[in-house]
Amino acid sequence: MACVLANVRAFRLLIGLLAVSAFAGDAALDALLKGVETRYNKAKALQVLFHEDYTPPGRAKRTESGTLVLRKPGKMRWDYDQPKGKLFVSDGKYLWLYTPLDNRAERMKLKESDDMRAPLAFLLGKLDFQKEFRNLQGKAEGPDTRITAEPKTDTLPYSAVEFVVSAEQRIKVVKVTGFDHSLLEFRFDEEKVDPQLDAKVFQFQAPKGAQMVEAGQ
Repeated sequence: MACVLANVRAFRLLIGLLAVSAFAGDAALDALLKGVETRYNKAKALQVLFHEDYTPPGRAKRTESGTLVLRKPGKMRWDYDQPKGKLFVSDGKYLWLYTPLDNRAERMKLKESDDMRAPLAFLLGKLDFQKEFRNLQGKAEGPDTRITAEPKTDTLPYSAVEFVVSAEQRIKVVKVTGFDHSLLEFRFDEEKVDPQLDAKVFQFQAPKGAQMVEAGQ
Protein backbone atom coordinates (compact mmCIF):
# COMPACT_ATOMS: atom_id res chain seq x y z
CA MET A 1 0.00 0.00 0.00
CA ALA A 2 2.86 2.37 0.82
CA CYS A 3 4.29 1.78 -2.66
CA VAL A 4 0.95 2.66 -4.27
CA LEU A 5 0.60 5.84 -2.20
CA ALA A 6 4.14 6.91 -3.11
CA ASN A 7 3.39 6.49 -6.82
CA VAL A 8 0.08 8.37 -6.57
CA ARG A 9 1.82 11.20 -4.73
CA ALA A 10 4.44 11.45 -7.43
CA PHE A 11 1.78 11.73 -10.13
CA ARG A 12 -0.12 14.36 -8.15
CA LEU A 13 2.94 16.58 -8.02
CA LEU A 14 2.73 17.04 -11.78
CA ILE A 15 -0.77 18.43 -12.29
CA GLY A 16 -0.68 21.37 -14.62
CA LEU A 17 3.06 21.71 -14.29
CA LEU A 18 3.53 22.82 -17.89
CA ALA A 19 0.78 25.45 -17.99
CA VAL A 20 2.85 28.64 -17.68
CA SER A 21 2.05 32.28 -18.34
CA ALA A 22 4.02 34.07 -21.07
CA PHE A 23 6.71 36.40 -19.78
CA ALA A 24 5.74 39.77 -21.28
CA GLY A 25 9.17 41.29 -20.81
CA ASP A 26 10.97 38.68 -22.93
CA ALA A 27 9.70 38.39 -26.49
CA ALA A 28 12.09 35.53 -27.27
CA LEU A 29 10.82 33.48 -24.32
CA ASP A 30 7.23 34.28 -25.25
CA ALA A 31 7.86 33.08 -28.80
CA LEU A 32 9.49 29.90 -27.53
CA LEU A 33 6.53 29.07 -25.29
CA LYS A 34 4.10 29.77 -28.11
CA GLY A 35 6.09 27.36 -30.23
CA VAL A 36 5.82 24.67 -27.55
CA GLU A 37 2.09 25.31 -27.33
CA THR A 38 1.67 24.94 -31.09
CA ARG A 39 3.80 21.79 -31.23
CA TYR A 40 1.86 19.86 -28.63
CA ASN A 41 -1.63 21.20 -29.33
CA LYS A 42 -1.34 19.99 -32.92
CA ALA A 43 -0.26 16.51 -31.82
CA LYS A 44 -2.91 13.83 -31.47
CA ALA A 45 -0.51 11.24 -30.04
CA LEU A 46 2.99 11.12 -28.59
CA GLN A 47 5.64 8.55 -27.71
CA VAL A 48 8.76 9.21 -25.60
CA LEU A 49 11.34 7.40 -23.52
CA PHE A 50 11.30 8.67 -19.94
CA HIS A 51 13.76 8.62 -17.06
CA GLU A 52 12.33 9.55 -13.65
CA ASP A 53 14.14 10.52 -10.45
CA TYR A 54 11.94 10.94 -7.37
CA THR A 55 13.41 12.02 -4.02
CA PRO A 56 10.94 12.00 -1.09
CA PRO A 57 11.86 14.24 1.86
CA GLY A 58 14.41 12.58 4.09
CA ARG A 59 14.60 9.43 1.95
CA ALA A 60 16.79 8.03 -0.79
CA LYS A 61 16.23 8.88 -4.44
CA ARG A 62 14.18 6.42 -6.48
CA THR A 63 14.97 6.01 -10.18
CA GLU A 64 12.54 4.59 -12.75
CA SER A 65 12.44 4.53 -16.54
CA GLY A 66 10.49 3.24 -19.50
CA THR A 67 8.29 4.26 -22.43
CA LEU A 68 5.30 6.63 -22.39
CA VAL A 69 2.62 6.80 -25.08
CA LEU A 70 -0.32 9.21 -25.06
CA ARG A 71 -3.34 9.74 -27.26
CA LYS A 72 -5.93 12.50 -26.98
CA PRO A 73 -8.33 12.58 -25.30
CA GLY A 74 -7.38 11.04 -21.99
CA LYS A 75 -5.45 7.91 -23.01
CA MET A 76 -1.95 7.04 -21.88
CA ARG A 77 0.33 4.13 -21.06
CA TRP A 78 3.51 4.09 -18.97
CA ASP A 79 5.49 0.86 -19.53
CA TYR A 80 8.36 0.62 -17.03
CA ASP A 81 11.65 -1.08 -17.77
CA GLN A 82 12.83 -0.13 -14.28
CA PRO A 83 11.17 -1.53 -12.23
CA LYS A 84 10.36 -4.21 -14.76
CA GLY A 85 6.65 -4.81 -15.21
CA LYS A 86 5.29 -1.72 -13.48
CA LEU A 87 2.43 -0.22 -15.51
CA PHE A 88 0.20 2.87 -15.43
CA VAL A 89 -2.65 2.93 -17.97
CA SER A 90 -5.64 5.13 -18.80
CA ASP A 91 -8.29 4.18 -21.36
CA GLY A 92 -9.94 7.60 -21.12
CA LYS A 93 -12.43 6.46 -18.47
CA TYR A 94 -10.40 4.60 -15.85
CA LEU A 95 -6.82 4.63 -14.55
CA TRP A 96 -4.94 1.51 -13.49
CA LEU A 97 -1.69 1.37 -11.54
CA TYR A 98 -0.06 -2.07 -11.49
CA THR A 99 2.87 -2.81 -9.17
CA PRO A 100 4.57 -6.16 -9.89
CA LEU A 101 6.24 -6.37 -6.48
CA ASP A 102 2.79 -6.71 -4.89
CA ASN A 103 1.10 -8.21 -7.99
CA ARG A 104 -1.60 -5.64 -7.33
CA ALA A 105 -3.65 -3.42 -9.68
CA GLU A 106 -5.50 -0.37 -8.36
CA ARG A 107 -8.30 1.17 -10.42
CA MET A 108 -9.75 4.67 -10.18
CA LYS A 109 -12.07 6.79 -12.32
CA LEU A 110 -10.25 9.26 -14.53
CA LYS A 111 -12.87 11.98 -14.03
CA GLU A 112 -12.31 11.74 -10.29
CA SER A 113 -8.53 11.86 -10.65
CA ASP A 114 -7.77 14.91 -12.77
CA ASP A 115 -4.83 15.76 -10.51
CA MET A 116 -3.07 12.42 -11.16
CA ARG A 117 -3.25 11.98 -14.90
CA ALA A 118 0.53 11.77 -15.00
CA PRO A 119 3.44 13.83 -16.18
CA LEU A 120 2.68 15.55 -19.48
CA ALA A 121 -1.01 15.39 -18.60
CA PHE A 122 -1.46 18.60 -20.59
CA LEU A 123 -0.99 16.56 -23.75
CA LEU A 124 -4.27 14.82 -23.03
CA GLY A 125 -6.06 18.13 -23.53
CA LYS A 126 -5.19 21.64 -24.71
CA LEU A 127 -1.98 23.37 -23.65
CA ASP A 128 -2.53 27.00 -22.62
CA PHE A 129 0.42 29.06 -21.38
CA GLN A 130 -1.75 31.86 -19.97
CA LYS A 131 -3.07 30.26 -16.82
CA GLU A 132 -1.24 28.73 -13.94
CA PHE A 133 2.21 30.22 -13.31
CA ARG A 134 3.90 33.43 -12.19
CA ASN A 135 7.47 34.71 -11.91
CA LEU A 136 8.43 33.01 -15.14
CA GLN A 137 12.11 33.28 -16.05
CA GLY A 138 14.24 31.81 -18.78
CA LYS A 139 17.97 31.07 -18.89
CA ALA A 140 19.95 29.78 -21.86
CA GLU A 141 21.72 26.43 -21.41
CA GLY A 142 23.62 25.97 -24.64
CA PRO A 143 21.02 25.63 -27.40
CA ASP A 144 18.27 24.93 -24.83
CA THR A 145 16.32 27.17 -22.46
CA ARG A 146 15.61 26.38 -18.81
CA ILE A 147 12.33 27.87 -17.61
CA THR A 148 11.59 28.41 -13.91
CA ALA A 149 8.18 29.38 -12.56
CA GLU A 150 5.87 29.33 -9.55
CA PRO A 151 2.17 28.37 -9.50
CA LYS A 152 -0.31 31.23 -9.30
CA THR A 153 -2.34 29.35 -6.70
CA ASP A 154 -1.26 27.83 -3.41
CA THR A 155 -3.72 24.95 -3.71
CA LEU A 156 -1.39 22.85 -5.88
CA PRO A 157 1.00 20.36 -4.23
CA TYR A 158 4.21 21.96 -5.51
CA SER A 159 6.02 25.25 -4.99
CA ALA A 160 8.24 25.52 -8.06
CA VAL A 161 8.78 23.97 -11.47
CA GLU A 162 11.62 23.96 -13.97
CA PHE A 163 11.59 22.62 -17.47
CA VAL A 164 14.09 22.55 -20.28
CA VAL A 165 12.92 23.28 -23.82
CA SER A 166 14.99 22.75 -26.95
CA ALA A 167 15.33 25.25 -29.79
CA GLU A 168 12.85 23.04 -31.67
CA GLN A 169 10.23 23.63 -28.93
CA ARG A 170 10.59 20.07 -27.59
CA ILE A 171 10.21 19.50 -23.84
CA LYS A 172 13.31 17.66 -22.65
CA VAL A 173 13.28 17.93 -18.85
CA VAL A 174 10.68 18.63 -16.18
CA LYS A 175 11.65 19.16 -12.53
CA VAL A 176 9.11 19.78 -9.77
CA THR A 177 9.68 20.84 -6.16
CA GLY A 178 6.88 19.82 -3.79
CA PHE A 179 5.74 21.80 -0.77
CA ASP A 180 7.15 18.93 1.30
CA HIS A 181 10.56 19.55 -0.35
CA SER A 182 10.31 16.39 -2.43
CA LEU A 183 11.90 16.51 -5.88
CA LEU A 184 10.59 14.89 -9.05
CA GLU A 185 12.49 15.10 -12.33
CA PHE A 186 11.66 13.60 -15.71
CA ARG A 187 13.93 13.49 -18.73
CA PHE A 188 12.38 12.73 -22.12
CA ASP A 189 14.15 11.34 -25.18
CA GLU A 190 13.37 10.04 -28.66
CA GLU A 191 10.08 11.91 -28.94
CA LYS A 192 7.78 10.77 -31.73
CA VAL A 193 4.79 12.95 -32.63
CA ASP A 194 1.67 11.17 -33.92
CA PRO A 195 3.10 7.63 -34.03
CA GLN A 196 0.88 4.75 -35.16
CA LEU A 197 -0.59 3.26 -31.98
CA ASP A 198 -2.81 0.21 -31.61
CA ALA A 199 -5.90 1.01 -29.51
CA LYS A 200 -5.21 -2.14 -27.49
CA VAL A 201 -2.19 -0.54 -25.80
CA PHE A 202 -4.59 1.60 -23.76
CA GLN A 203 -6.58 -1.40 -22.51
CA PHE A 204 -5.43 -2.79 -19.17
CA GLN A 205 -4.99 -6.56 -18.99
CA ALA A 206 -4.44 -7.80 -15.46
CA PRO A 207 -1.49 -10.19 -15.06
CA LYS A 208 -2.33 -13.69 -13.89
CA GLY A 209 -3.18 -13.82 -10.20
CA ALA A 210 -3.07 -10.04 -9.72
CA GLN A 211 -5.08 -8.56 -6.86
CA MET A 212 -7.64 -6.06 -8.23
CA VAL A 213 -8.73 -3.24 -5.93
CA GLU A 214 -10.64 0.02 -6.23
CA ALA A 215 -8.95 3.26 -5.19
CA GLY A 216 -9.32 4.00 -1.51
CA GLN A 217 -9.65 0.37 -0.44
